[in-house]
Amino acid sequence: MSDHSVETADKDFREDRWPASLALLVCIGLYILLPASLTIRPWWLIPVIEIIPLITLSITHRHRHPGEPVWTRTVTIAMIIVITLSNIWSVYFLVHHLLYSTGQATVGRQLIFNAVIIWTTNVIIFGLWFWELDRGGPGVRGTSGQSAPDFQFPQMENPKLAQANWRPRYLDYLYVSMTNSAAFSPTDAMPLTRRAKALMALASLISIVTLLVVASRAINILK
Repeated sequence: MSDHSVETADKDFREDRWPASLALLVCIGLYILLPASLTIRPWWLIPVIEIIPLITLSITHRHRHPGEPVWTRTVTIAMIIVITLSNIWSVYFLVHHLLYSTGQATVGRQLIFNAVIIWTTNVIIFGLWFWELDRGGPGVRGTSGQSAPDFQFPQMENPKLAQANWRPRYLDYLYVSMTNSAAFSPTDAMPLTRRAKALMALASLISIVTLLVVASRAINILK
């Protein structure tokens, strides 16, 4: 392919923002379902911090592309950081309530419900991390301006497994996150960089704490 063809392909590249925006909106909705004792107070602070820039970007920059302003990616990463920290906060206080609460029957049911919310949020969040960081982000991924890959997908090893010019989208990264959180190891795409491995390790750690410690203990309380 000539340099002119590559430049034209890069210029025409667009990736819809809405799947990731919808995922972040789901995280906000799940956060609202948590009891106040597991959220950063006031409870509405995190949703407001997330929703305002989310709506703004969804309206003004509906697509990710090589020519997107730098600030749009910076804001997107900032939103992911905020929701990540809020979920870690929820995990900490969930474990705290497990250790020190006395209403065993009620707490057991609540722990299961809250653990499911936190685990689901964890899957979505790290899907967003993988989507935003791999090869420089969705704006340049698959173009001549991309950086070294953070994940190795089967379609990258064997082009016959996918259509021409295949690029991973958010759903692909969500699946990677889900399998990593469920199996505590990569099953679809292999991490290639230290930051990818660190993120997958953190996601697995949160999942282990939520599922194996909190949920298992809550089920035992119900017996």
